[in-house]
Amino acid sequence: MAKSFLASLLLFFQIVWFISLPAEAAIKKYQFDIQVKNVSRLCHAKPIVTVNGMFPGPTVYIREGDRVLINVTNHAKYNMSIHWHGLKQFRNGWADGPAYITQCPIKTGHSYVYDFNVTGQRGTLWWHAHISWLRATVYGAIVIMPKQGTPFPFPQPHQETNIILGEWWNNDVEELVKQGNKLGLPPNASDAHTINGKPGPLFPCYEKHTYAMEVEQGKTYLLRIINAALNDELFFAIAGHNMMVVEVDAVYTKPFSTNAILIAPGQTTNVLVQATQAPGRYFMAARPFMDALLPIDNKTATAILQYKGVPTTVLPILPQLPVPDDTDFALSYNAKLRSLNSPQFPANVPLKVDRHLFYTIGLGINPCPTCINGTQLIASLNNISFEMPQIGLLQAHFFNIKGVFRTDFPDKPLTPFNYTGAPLTANLAANIGTRVSKITYNSTVELVLQDTNLLTVESHPFHLHGYNFFVVGTGIGNFDPKEDPAKFNLVDPPERNTVGVPTGGWTAIRFRANNPGVWFMHCHLELHTSWGLKTAFVVEDGKGADQTRNVKEHFPF
Repeated sequence: MAKSFLASLLLFFQIVWFISLPAEAAIKKYQFDIQVKNVSRLCHAKPIVTVNGMFPGPTVYIREGDRVLINVTNHAKYNMSIHWHGLKQFRNGWADGPAYITQCPIKTGHSYVYDFNVTGQRGTLWWHAHISWLRATVYGAIVIMPKQGTPFPFPQPHQETNIILGEWWNNDVEELVKQGNKLGLPPNASDAHTINGKPGPLFPCYEKHTYAMEVEQGKTYLLRIINAALNDELFFAIAGHNMMVVEVDAVYTKPFSTNAILIAPGQTTNVLVQATQAPGRYFMAARPFMDALLPIDNKTATAILQYKGVPTTVLPILPQLPVPDDTDFALSYNAKLRSLNSPQFPANVPLKVDRHLFYTIGLGINPCPTCINGTQLIASLNNISFEMPQIGLLQAHFFNIKGVFRTDFPDKPLTPFNYTGAPLTANLAANIGTRVSKITYNSTVELVLQDTNLLTVESHPFHLHGYNFFVVGTGIGNFDPKEDPAKFNLVDPPERNTVGVPTGGWTAIRFRANNPGVWFMHCHLELHTSWGLKTAFVVEDGKGADQTRNVKEHFPF
């Protein structure tokens, strides 16, 4: 695929496509250099993988309608790929980024240009490494401004700021993962959470590692909040200040006020904050939500909301965050999320469903001769633990390469059981395979994700590449196909790209399969993804000229 003829052909198609661009579309270019840099946190210095030497990485600023060219050059010893999380990549799967799904990874010393259009999207998204656990440090924000002359559907803020929540390990994350794999067990939990890469004053050596945001009395600020943590859903709050939620996952919502938000790995939330409190210094704080009996890094990251003119000697006030296992807050907060569903920003919820899917989420134990304990923990959907291929699924699909994947992923579990009943400890083995579902172009899909009590119940944030979806229903316990659909919200459900499946419960989503290609779907807890909690959809081409994979994607390498 690297032959000069194919390269010339690709250049020809790109030139033709460029000439056909609308005159008003701007081209935004970025250079991402994957570099190793020594960084210190918690009194520990270590080399980390970065983009352009920055942690977090640079923000990608674009406007709805832009064409974006991002050249990623890999100077690190690890293979690399970058996913543009939440960008739909319409008919352009080659730019999506997950390694071995839509591309082969970028090897050391090599480059790859991600070339995509931003169509019909505006708001806050983010980018991150999509190979191994490298997104521990390789991530950054994507800010998509509305088209020129199009205002926000909420009060114009005086200023806006990115708030990126993350995790920090004192030791090398890749080495910890290797050690865990040898044991067949999870690696150690992170040593701290971070806000814009900094853990804050509740940790040692914080003097240079506390993020502060200055505000002026009476003004309104837009916070673009991103959860880039690998394995933790997080509560976030600001002492003394309520937040007005106005957007999730780059989709406007009906505004509502809250004293805290819940945000899962992969999700984004935009909030308005009014600086109307007594001038002072107030902590912004983040800590995990976990309502299952599992070990987590339960430490609180802090940053400072600083009113202009207040001395830094004034001690900040801590917010009242929900307790770590506050299930009631989590459920009630998510229930408040509603699409704006205005004439300008409608919620086009599929009312008729062509394909019903029911996927159970399970943990398990498989034999592992190479593991020290002889077994390893795994994760599965419908009792299938996904095995990563060595050739990209999209490449195999496009060039009809046999033996890379099978399209017989079951629409429902082969053996139904009481999914959330007493803890299940028998028959914990799962099948391993590279199995995906084939979806007819433009069909409407309803997918129910059901948590199970295999080993333990747990909350799982699921991300679907290439699409937004509507979260039409959720509940605790087993999904009832006769009773629960009658309670679905088909008017203004939240539209997202990542959704949390509640602990011991279920979530129902709907989407229209109008984006042909191969699209990854996985739990956004990196631990579970690495254990196999993932699959993909092969969405077939339609018959129209604009219903097939874009011609420029044919020869991407």
